[in-house]
Amino acid sequence: MTIAALGELLIDFVALESGVTVGEASGFVKAPGGAPANVAVAVERLGVPAAFLGQVGDDPFGHFLADVLRAEGVDVAGLRFTDKARTSLAFVSLAANGERSFMFYRHPAADMLMTPADVALDVIENAKIFHFGSITMIHEPSRSATLAAVKHAQAKGLLISYDPNLRLALWDNADAARDGMRIGLEYAHILKVSEEELEFLTGGSDARALWHTNTQMIVVTRGENGASLYTADADYHQDGFKVAAVDTTGAGDGFVAGLLTQIIEYQAQHPGQFPPLQAALRFACAVGAIATTAKGAIPALPARTQVEAFLAAHG
Repeated sequence: MTIAALGELLIDFVALESGVTVGEASGFVKAPGGAPANVAVAVERLGVPAAFLGQVGDDPFGHFLADVLRAEGVDVAGLRFTDKARTSLAFVSLAANGERSFMFYRHPAADMLMTPADVALDVIENAKIFHFGSITMIHEPSRSATLAAVKHAQAKGLLISYDPNLRLALWDNADAARDGMRIGLEYAHILKVSEEELEFLTGGSDARALWHTNTQMIVVTRGENGASLYTADADYHQDGFKVAAVDTTGAGDGFVAGLLTQIIEYQAQHPGQFPPLQAALRFACAVGAIATTAKGAIPALPARTQVEAFLAAHG
């Protein structure tokens, strides 16, 4: 049982102080990140094998990131290196409540240059769930590479998970972002969006407005207010856990990993079925909450034992 994630792998430089802009920060903490990579690491820490597919620069940052994934146990057979561009960098400033703003260095970056020929199809074939995001669909050739991977996962019968992950500054304009993010909706069995992304994509708060033919589940994360999960015929909600949030970077990715691990573990015994969804939603919310309690994405992602202890402490 393996979860394969495809997308960007980058360095987040997180401002040392909260409540300042990137330009005002006195310094930064180097933290590995990239939404699909965060998911892969979180999955491993939760006790399920994970693989990552993507591309970084053949540079010190790229090799550092590859080493981070290897150290976490993530299968990196699908990770490619290129000398045509450097590894993506993101500078992150934090408001007092842990909310973020981003400044990206990718003009272009290595992940943007990944081609369909670079996609490790055999890694996808060995997985049960395929997860992807929208960042690698902003530009060509990475858009074609992403869609080639998704279509291969679809043809092989994998459960497909999609997180549109709005980063408006990376798109030409809002309309391009909306159109590009919508491309992934038609392939996804499981869709995870934030409240902000839901409003951006639909103009409202009706999650089922994003429903497509292949959709089986839509989850809306609501920050400190928890998350809501929608199937074709039922609604679920889990209130948020009260924690001292330091940095929300990676919280949504931890949530996704929590949900996907609950699904894949259950389906190992009950093929094609979803686990009790209220319990799965609670587990995912716990993973996301814990991920906000330290700076950086990957450094803050919890181990399975931490999540179980957290849930036990919260009744």
